[in-house]
Amino acid sequence: MQKNTQKKRVEPFLKWAGGKSQLLEQFKPLFPKEGTYKRYIEPFIGGGAVFFYLEPKEAIISDLNKELIGAYKVVKNHAMKVIELLKKYEKKHSKEFYLKIREEYNADKLDKISKAAHLIYLNKACFNGLYRVNSKGGFNVPFGQHKKFSVNEAGILATSKILKKTKIEHTDFTQVLQNAKKGDFVYFDPPYYPLNTGSNFTTYTKESFLEKEQEKLMKTFEKLDARGCILMLSNSDTPFIRNLYKKWHITKVSAKRFINCIAEKRGDVFEVVVRNYK
Repeated sequence: MQKNTQKKRVEPFLKWAGGKSQLLEQFKPLFPKEGTYKRYIEPFIGGGAVFFYLEPKEAIISDLNKELIGAYKVVKNHAMKVIELLKKYEKKHSKEFYLKIREEYNADKLDKISKAAHLIYLNKACFNGLYRVNSKGGFNVPFGQHKKFSVNEAGILATSKILKKTKIEHTDFTQVLQNAKKGDFVYFDPPYYPLNTGSNFTTYTKESFLEKEQEKLMKTFEKLDARGCILMLSNSDTPFIRNLYKKWHITKVSAKRFINCIAEKRGDVFEVVVRNYK
């Protein structure tokens, strides 16, 4: 197993759509054994559940979401300043305050530390912990009706400690080709291919991630496989995805879908894990 089960696991400081916290128990036997890879790389970091679980000694994480990567960099280098701001937000927490913070966040005139603190607060106080933007890139998730907002000071400090030994980049996933070497473990957790054509939430940025992007990702996977990288990828369990990755090992896992405005549509959903190793 990757980690000592007696050790308290570091939790992500953000909740993100498609987060893998609930799947870690199913992932444990699928991860490469500790010590078999030189470095960890994750190009779609999101909330970073897998990254924080593995606690790699050396890592590169990246994402195309500029605000997300900005928050990671600030937590890495200015954790206490973020905590100080969040403690002030804790005292002012209300629907009115949430809407004020959301307006300031979207105005994009904040310094980097305030921007990160705003994002963490919005993420914890909004409806369902969902990060969603409109066509103009504005965060538009409504207030979550939470009576209290509490600062997880210990959690932020713990994640900051792990990030100290991590390179953080704001890049497209194809840039991993320039960084990954033989023996690196690369985990891909891209925006999922929709389970049906009517699905319209496939990404958390303004950009779409459909057939063309999924095929481009598979080509990246293929090139890294040829280079000798150790690869693992998560995606939706659909014929399209299974066909794309048919020459590699595919494992089916079961997840709970929590993010849906209609409660009846939340529930079990199947995903696939693709690996180039057994």
